[in-house]
Amino acid sequence: MNNLKSKFSIKDLENLTGIKAHTIRIWEKRYNLLTPKRTETNIRYYDLASFQKLLNVSYLNNNGYKISKIATLDPNDIPKLVREIAQESNLESLAINSFKLSMFNFDQSLFYNTYNGLLKEKTFEDVFYNIFIPLLTEIGLLWQTNTISPAHEHFLTTLIRQKILINTEKIQSVAKPNSSKTFVLFLPDNEIHELGLMFLNYQLVAHNNYSILLGPSVPMESLKDVLNYYDDLVFVSYFTIKPEKEEIDKYIKDFDKKILQKSNAEFWILGRMLDSLDLEKLPKKIKPFKSIQSVVEQL
Repeated sequence: MNNLKSKFSIKDLENLTGIKAHTIRIWEKRYNLLTPKRTETNIRYYDLASFQKLLNVSYLNNNGYKISKIATLDPNDIPKLVREIAQESNLESLAINSFKLSMFNFDQSLFYNTYNGLLKEKTFEDVFYNIFIPLLTEIGLLWQTNTISPAHEHFLTTLIRQKILINTEKIQSVAKPNSSKTFVLFLPDNEIHELGLMFLNYQLVAHNNYSILLGPSVPMESLKDVLNYYDDLVFVSYFTIKPEKEEIDKYIKDFDKKILQKSNAEFWILGRMLDSLDLEKLPKKIKPFKSIQSVVEQL
């Protein structure tokens, strides 16, 4: 798949905008809202401009504009109207659309402009919880359905990672930990999805905790060394795709045996792979959390 995607099937548009293919076809035929192009072999496709227009049409439609009304607008007036409404109403869905466009165009300026615009009205935490988390969830689904390439996902997650690092550094430079606990954050072997863990590190520091971020793909054996340096330890990990379903139960039991039973440490775990565990039967020093918010509440 070409990294710079500029041709979209109607199924791609459905995945990207949430508008059913059937509805897109009606809007196309009845209101002439989109004009698909054709390949040399006569296969219909939509270009980036069509994708952008559909995002804007969808936004107006969700904000009370009837499709029949939108269809009468000059195409150049549609983005202007979207911006006007966004200033009056919530910015979140528009921001998510802008971030998607920046991803498809590999457009760093659009990412930064959208992000900086959000910070005029929202805190970094608000942006992460209400925009980045839903956006990353969508990106994961788009990647699974082959609507986007790994290059798109890496482009976007790298920019989000930068923002987490910048904000973490700001508070770390003035942080005064007031808790006896030391949090050690890591991802298990072959787990590389670190944004959730990085944001959790930011939240721990923001709540005056001492936090050590070890990062992705840390072997269990390496964690034993940390036991020699701290008494009141809490290990924290985020299981997004690893350990896999058939391995996660063994991983938990090994962690308990090799690390927890030989110390007074705890182990806090998050992530969608927890769905594969019987949470009622976890060892007593292992605590599952449904979300980053629930960890913050525990603090």
